[in-house]
Amino acid sequence: MASTKPRIGLIGVGLMGHGIAKNLRIHDFPLVVLGNRNRAPIESILQKGGTEAENAADAARRSDILMICVTGSAQVEDLMYRTGGILEGAREGLIVVDTSTSEPPSTARLAAALAERGAILVDAPLTRTPTEAEAGKLNTLVGATDEVFARLKPMMEAYCENIFHVGGPGAGHTLKLVNNFLSLGLASLISEAVVTAAKAGIDVAKLYDVVSAGPAAGPLLRLLVPKALNGEFDGMRFQLANGLKDLRYYAHLHESLGTVSILGQAVQQNFSVANALGYGDRFVPSLIEAQAQLNGVDLTKLGSKV
Repeated sequence: MASTKPRIGLIGVGLMGHGIAKNLRIHDFPLVVLGNRNRAPIESILQKGGTEAENAADAARRSDILMICVTGSAQVEDLMYRTGGILEGAREGLIVVDTSTSEPPSTARLAAALAERGAILVDAPLTRTPTEAEAGKLNTLVGATDEVFARLKPMMEAYCENIFHVGGPGAGHTLKLVNNFLSLGLASLISEAVVTAAKAGIDVAKLYDVVSAGPAAGPLLRLLVPKALNGEFDGMRFQLANGLKDLRYYAHLHESLGTVSILGQAVQQNFSVANALGYGDRFVPSLIEAQAQLNGVDLTKLGSKV
């Protein structure tokens, strides 16, 4: 018997996309995927009953809901406008869901281009990590009308633990930039505090104990510090290069609003330095490594283990 569920397309079967695709198949959604150079995630989804598209236009034609899971606006725009791109395959009634962290003005332009073909663009960026993606426990921030959100929610429940309808079109990407600024800003504060304590001869494990008992305690502290004391800098699996991209988008948001962003500029500069030092392909906790390098701190002497 043919499935009554909408046909889902997914472009971008990477660290986050693979978990999304796997959970969509677990919940029996018909799925067509389009990947990049790495074949292993694609083959994994094909073994679970997914099919493979020839290009983005083909994925759009074969989908009722087409998800995009790539890095940011540059990649999304390329997928839309390229020869064999999404706009070529878009049609009346197609819903395109952009799960990337993108710039709101770009989202608005792409929504207008899709609307000319009768299609709808929804911004639904994700939070959490590939671990939660595999477990089907991501968070998503959805910018859509009430009607479109209601149509998408059953699909999103396959790969999300928390689904936030944060406003109309564009609200998802805007709120995601603010959310990421908070997370990346906190990571910057923690990294500098760790290295400052170590430079002053304080056992960083004692710093952790004190902060954990006070108002600055939180999940990010627990992700970063104990693993750093063990010489591991992968507690927050989000690359520093992507973090810098998001902070640039956040700066552009402030420019568009005509507002002042003193702390945003400082956090962006912190990420710029870490990338310039060669840590761009490493994860956010490597801010600690970058700070240590700048300040001549031996990371093997941070202190006792937590």
